[in-house]
Amino acid sequence: MKKVFKKCLLVIIMINLMVTYAYSNVHKNDSNESKTSINFDRVKKGQKLIIKSEEGTIVYKELLDKSGTYRKEFDLTSLPNGRYYFELDKDLEIQIIPFIVQNTKVNFKKENTRSIYKPIVTTKENVVSINKLALNLEPLEINIYYDSGNHELIHTEKIKDKNNIQRVYRLLKSVNGKYKVVCTTQGRTFTTFFEF
Repeated sequence: MKKVFKKCLLVIIMINLMVTYAYSNVHKNDSNESKTSINFDRVKKGQKLIIKSEEGTIVYKELLDKSGTYRKEFDLTSLPNGRYYFELDKDLEIQIIPFIVQNTKVNFKKENTRSIYKPIVTTKENVVSINKLALNLEPLEINIYYDSGNHELIHTEKIKDKNNIQRVYRLLKSVNGKYKVVCTTQGRTFTTFFEF
């Protein structure tokens, strides 16, 4: 029964993410060739929209101040030649839309649009649960640290070749205090702090 529930929950999350993903849209504004319009449906207040260079330099960052539909025009033609990414940083995923600027021309690479699904870390007393959707079998590295003045690594694991990563760790009840869980996947690091 528990396995059926987990699989149903995973299917619901995947459908929700795919529906949300399907509602993003990027297009050139016909009335102004230098403007690019970006639209996202079903955004939430507190999510972040970022434009990054290929080197990781943030050239634009906005904290969304309302939920619903997000629409904005950008003049991307003034950016230096190079590869860039729009990133919509959501609760469970980071949606990435790449584009290239070449001699004031902007070319979106919609076929390279992708999502990074974040690991979900939950804690209850001394139990740590980690779940991650890895549709492309991308590896997940998990490091758990105990803070005894300096962060002491107490567990490390690298999981690969799984599309639904699920791990549960039970920490010693006698060693209470502050802990840190660091998950690394697809060049991104996600950190969760907790104590019991």
